[in-house]
Amino acid sequence: MMNFKINFHIFLTFVLPSLLFLTVIPSGYAQESENSQQKSNFWSHVHFGGGLGLSVGSGYSNIMVAPSAIYEVNDYFSTGLGAQYSYVSSRDYFNSHLYGLSLIELFNPIPEAQISVELEQLRVNNTYTQFNPEIKDNFWNTALFLGAGYRADNVTVGIRYNVLYKEANNVYSQGWMPFVRVYF
Repeated sequence: MMNFKINFHIFLTFVLPSLLFLTVIPSGYAQESENSQQKSNFWSHVHFGGGLGLSVGSGYSNIMVAPSAIYEVNDYFSTGLGAQYSYVSSRDYFNSHLYGLSLIELFNPIPEAQISVELEQLRVNNTYTQFNPEIKDNFWNTALFLGAGYRADNVTVGIRYNVLYKEANNVYSQGWMPFVRVYF
């Protein structure tokens, strides 16, 4: 029950305000457009991107899809939402389905540098197949990534750290994670 309270608190604190921001801003622009007979430029500030991943080996598979969208508030700050689905399988050992949402905040103090904060909430469904009967481990995992990267146009390459990382969660193998972020 406590985990639900923490997750609900995170939802109220971070996700709900961003959802409201992303829904109120377009309607405000739409009203302005109706009143002034000009087209809204909201969508010119929205950028889509995300990540795709595929890793296969001898008895191992990892497939990941993570679309996202950000709203460029100004030249220095962007905010957005992302979704993620991952399937990981190791033959005769385990398989895992992970899915969830993330809140993304990007800060560009200079055009070449990007600082990021990403709050991620994932549902994790692990099945350990090496045991008879199989063991299922299903839980929610919250990650808070703080990152920095080098940016060139719409591509950023960097590293991020999950400040909420716990080895016992069986989600990420370590707290540090390199990233490549692309938005169009």
